[in-house]
Amino acid sequence: MALNLLQPGGSSIPKNLSPLIEESGNVKISQLIQTLLAELGEESTQSCQLVQEFYELMQTGVDPPLESIWVYAAVAFRKRFSKKDELFDRVEAAKGLFRLITACSSSCGSSKSVVLLAPVVYEVYKLVAELFEKDLTSKAEKKMLKEVKSLVEAILGYINVCCNGALVEEGDLNGSNLVRPFADLIRIWMNSNEGLESFLPLVKLGDGGSEVGYLAGIVIAEAFLLKLCLNVKFGKSKEDLEKELKTWAVGSITGFSNFYFFETLVRMLLEKTLPLAILSNSKDEVLLRQVLYDAVILADYSFLNPEKIIHLPADRVKSLALARLIVTCEAVEFFRKQGDRKRSVSYINAFCDSSLSSQINKWIKTQIQVVENDSKLLGSSPKALIKCLMNLEDQGAVVFDDSCLKRPC
Repeated sequence: MALNLLQPGGSSIPKNLSPLIEESGNVKISQLIQTLLAELGEESTQSCQLVQEFYELMQTGVDPPLESIWVYAAVAFRKRFSKKDELFDRVEAAKGLFRLITACSSSCGSSKSVVLLAPVVYEVYKLVAELFEKDLTSKAEKKMLKEVKSLVEAILGYINVCCNGALVEEGDLNGSNLVRPFADLIRIWMNSNEGLESFLPLVKLGDGGSEVGYLAGIVIAEAFLLKLCLNVKFGKSKEDLEKELKTWAVGSITGFSNFYFFETLVRMLLEKTLPLAILSNSKDEVLLRQVLYDAVILADYSFLNPEKIIHLPADRVKSLALARLIVTCEAVEFFRKQGDRKRSVSYINAFCDSSLSSQINKWIKTQIQVVENDSKLLGSSPKALIKCLMNLEDQGAVVFDDSCLKRPC
């Protein structure tokens, strides 16, 4: 029976499906999902016939539609584990879900495989949130924490393998949108009309729509932040922990080399408070912000160099550059107010030596008539560059056109 199969078998249909067959499959998926949405919470959504239909859709090619795996896993997971209430059983259920989804997506592209991990990360988040509320004094609870940490490591390890140093796949540029909005898939997984925030509580979904590449970056960020939260909550002394987490964060960002993941982290730092309600201690949030500031500002990542992201929309690249500039400026001011002048100066120096500084200066030169060596007209520090950009905007240039970028300083 399809429900008991973890890894789909081979398909007799050629890898390159004709557009007509592919379109027909997409129409069928859309119709089935619409039926599911109309019956949310009803027992009929658990029917074996429905599981079989989505299982068959997974067999339509080497790279099956994301929605077919997602819905098949959702229905199968509910049938197997919906009545599991004990913490140990739920940990085992999350492990089983991880095995199921990675097996079903083994022939998919990397970005699609990462997006399909979203339900696993969601189930693990719920476990972590529950563990955070416990004293963890019993051996059983400590064992559960160890098991959950191990699962988070496994998820991040799998993501790293999927990324494999690739910035973006060809499929992420063309024809990479989902058949249905991502919000519909979330409603199906949760079997309710709960909002997106409940499914991805650690990140804020921005302007990415249903693009698979963008959604993969969001899922990476959620898993990345979950690991950081676990370590901050249950880690060693704060001083040693900060150094350890910074090293890990920089290494992970480098390993993933994912533009959308990095963009998600930067935009999160633009918020006055981090969306980390799971951390009830404000000191923990400050520590996490310090780690993220260091990882985002002090390291100069080669995967963000202009020649490496030439395939991405120019407006998006420019928007991230401006967001990084604003984050750097705000970080300098934040630590200056905290009396940490050394860290503030290190951020300014790192920015001035980075490719980001020269990238923004080059863009400014395209907007105004500037003598190449007349550095007085251009900014050097983050604050000076922002002032220069704001002057440009006052003169009519469109600079801070992204709704997520506030007029700084």
